[in-house]
Amino acid sequence: MPAFMTFYPIGNADTTLIRLANDDLVLFDFANMRDANDPYDKRIDLPKAVKDDMEEADRDSFRVVAFTHLDNDHICGARDFFWFDHATLLQSEGRPKIGEMWVPADAITETNLEGDAWTIRAEARHRLKEGYGIKVFSRPAKLAKYLEEWGLSVEDRRDCIVDAGELVPSFDKAADGVEFFVHSPFAWRTDEGLEDRNEGSIVVQVTFLENGIESYALLGSDINYETLSLMIKTTKKHNNTHRLEWDILKLFHHCSYKSLSPDKGEDKTEPVEEVKWLFEELAHKKEKIISPSWPIPLKGSVEDKDAQPPHRQAANYYKEIIKDSEGEFLVTMETPRQSAPKPIKLKISWTGVAVMLAAAIPTVAAAASSTTTRAG
Repeated sequence: MPAFMTFYPIGNADTTLIRLANDDLVLFDFANMRDANDPYDKRIDLPKAVKDDMEEADRDSFRVVAFTHLDNDHICGARDFFWFDHATLLQSEGRPKIGEMWVPADAITETNLEGDAWTIRAEARHRLKEGYGIKVFSRPAKLAKYLEEWGLSVEDRRDCIVDAGELVPSFDKAADGVEFFVHSPFAWRTDEGLEDRNEGSIVVQVTFLENGIESYALLGSDINYETLSLMIKTTKKHNNTHRLEWDILKLFHHCSYKSLSPDKGEDKTEPVEEVKWLFEELAHKKEKIISPSWPIPLKGSVEDKDAQPPHRQAANYYKEIIKDSEGEFLVTMETPRQSAPKPIKLKISWTGVAVMLAAAIPTVAAAASSTTTRAG
C-alpha cells in the first residue's frame, strides 16, 4: 500500500502530515496561522483540515508529532489543538493525543518561553522525566544537567535520546514501510572541539518502502546555507551520502535565498558548492520540490522588495534545476492557484511519487490513474 504526504497552505509556516501505508499518522509541526476574523485570509483552517485528514485515515491520534523547533511559524496554536499529558486543563474531549513526541534539545533546555512554546517544553520535560513517549534529538551530554536535576542520568534515559547520524528507533522499515534518519541537530568538530550547529532545528530524511522499492523525502527546517553545508560535509565524512538522496524536498526556510547562499543574486541565487551538490546531484528524476510559503513574488513588486522569504531568486534556481528531470516546483499558497490554495498531497508508492489532483486522497481507482512511471 502507498503512503501519502500532505503540505498545508498556511503562508510562511510549516505543517506536514505523513500517512503511512498502515494509516498511522506522523505530523511534522503544527502552525495554525489563519486569521479567523479575516474573510480574505486564504490560509487554510488548519485544525479542521488536519482533523479531516485524520478522519480519512480512521485515526483519532498521532503515532508521532515532531516539533522541529519552537518558532511560532512551526507551533502556533498547538496548545489549543493537542492533548497534553502534563496538564489536565489541556485534556478536553476532541484533542488528538500524541503517541510519541519528537523535539530538539532546545525544547527541553530553552528558557523564557511563553504560550505554545512553554506548553511544548512542559510536555517534553514531563515525558522525558517520566521516561515515555518522547525522542529528544541531541547529543546526550547536552541533556545531562537537566537529567541530574531530576535525579536521573543519561543512561537512565538513553532510549529517549537520538543523535544525528542515527535512525529513529521508533520505526522499522521492514515492518512499517518507513524509516527516519536524523541529520540535525548535529555537531561539527573544529580546532577548538565539538561545536553544536543549529541546535534548535530537526532535519530528517524519510525513506519509504513499498514492494522492495524505496523513495526518499528530505524534510528541511529553517537552517541556512552554512549549517546545511556542514550537515552535508558531516554526512559525507561518515560515508552516508545515500542518506541525502531525495525524491521529495520540503524546502528550507520557506524558499529563502539564505538556505542556498549568502548572496541573493539579481534574478537567480547561485548556491554554494555543497548545497549545489545536494540539490543537483542527489535529486532523483521527477523530483517534487515543495515550498511551504506565500506565493513567489513577481519581479519589481512590493513583495519582491521584502527582505522576508520567499525569494524570487531562490525560486528561479529551483525551477531551473528541475527542467531536465521532469520535476515539479510547488508552492503551498499557489497550488492549485493563488486565489484558492489547497493542501498539496503526494502519493508515494513503488511506481514513484505522484501529485494528487484532488484535495482528498482518492479511491483506489482514482489513485491508479494518477501514478507516475518511476525513473531509473
